[in-house]
Amino acid sequence: MPDQLTTTQVHQYFPNFVEPALQADIAASGRLHSFRDGDVIMDYGGNIRMLPLIISGTLKITRQGPDGSELFLYYLTRGESCTMTFTCCLSDKASEIRAVAEAPTILLGLPQGKLDEWMMKYKSWKNFVLQAYDSRLTELMDTIDQISFSRLDQRLMQYLHRSSVLNDEAIVHTTHQRIADDLNVSREAISRLLKSLEKQAYVQLGRNQIRIMKTLV
Repeated sequence: MPDQLTTTQVHQYFPNFVEPALQADIAASGRLHSFRDGDVIMDYGGNIRMLPLIISGTLKITRQGPDGSELFLYYLTRGESCTMTFTCCLSDKASEIRAVAEAPTILLGLPQGKLDEWMMKYKSWKNFVLQAYDSRLTELMDTIDQISFSRLDQRLMQYLHRSSVLNDEAIVHTTHQRIADDLNVSREAISRLLKSLEKQAYVQLGRNQIRIMKTLV
């Protein structure tokens, strides 16, 4: 795999970057990085060495609580970037999130100093950053609403549905423990709830996989 994109490829993967000069800057300064499923790309307290743009694959973003537990925040897919990384780059502080590849993933890593420079220089880059902040804020508000107002069965089905949409199939390949970690609840609670949902024909359980049969009303 080459370590850079051409200007044409930049336009192909990120069509909203309309200025030819920005496309050329991204092609010249960006470097491609390949990760396997399960690889930790950024970790809590680590230094941010690049600004990632996702070419393919999926990243799961989590945040760590004071007691060491993790809370799932959101997924990132093709054409997206992590706003938490933007914040760390602009303020030169350590990472407050963990980013893990949920599938084989290719990222275009940009020098962190380019974020501020391009914000002033290119309108389409500024719009990309602002839109990314808006999208992530909406997802975080949804997460807060689920934790505060939704029943656990609703949170679980929303989590499974989101995973299903990302993988473009009705089967979610995961474990009860992994779901429990993402939702910040006990594995026993998730296992009991999944068995209850299976009895009601909402899901069908298999070994390390869950098939969604219908949507929870």
